[in-house]
Amino acid sequence: MKIIRSTWMLAGILSLVAAAPALASKSVMVDNKTSVIEWTGSKVTGSAHNGTIAIKEGEVQMDGKKLTGGKIIVDMASIINIDLTDKEYNAKLVGHLKSDDFFDIAKFPTSTLTIKSSEAQKDGSYKVKGDLTLKSETHPVNFIAKPSADGKSAIADIEFDRTVWNVRYGSGKFFKNLGDKMISDKVKLTVKLQFSSAVFASK
Repeated sequence: MKIIRSTWMLAGILSLVAAAPALASKSVMVDNKTSVIEWTGSKVTGSAHNGTIAIKEGEVQMDGKKLTGGKIIVDMASIINIDLTDKEYNAKLVGHLKSDDFFDIAKFPTSTLTIKSSEAQKDGSYKVKGDLTLKSETHPVNFIAKPSADGKSAIADIEFDRTVWNVRYGSGKFFKNLGDKMISDKVKLTVKLQFSSAVFASK
């Protein structure tokens, strides 16, 4: 009887140990109504335009205090410009960004930011490794994500070379004699996420 009882106790302990990681893991949805991506693009002369893109849906995965994964789907058709006050010029710029010269939203209506892994930093931020899928091209991106004090939001600045994702219009790498019409290959994004509940533990 003692052997049987001990076997059952051991089996119970092992089952609890096996279940522990699953219980610690959770997936939290991104609030797409209050989350946004801010973008900035510039010419080599220094002039720049900026605007926003809406997030269609998203979630992050946590294992205890560790950010283990996530996926943010971006609605490329929602791209707008906020710095141009002239309505006609504004519409012309946005239409060009949506065309096949740039993001070709008719063919590629969404883009995706995937979180693959992260490393917690002493200041409470996370060094994140991920993938950006844009125009069917997927390439790695690394960035720092900074959670808010209450753990209900996070912000991340991402800079990438658009030509790697086959967005080549106005790039000095592929076109010559552009002069002051040359557009910087670097695109800057500020990803501002709000979550349905607290995700990150406070410091």
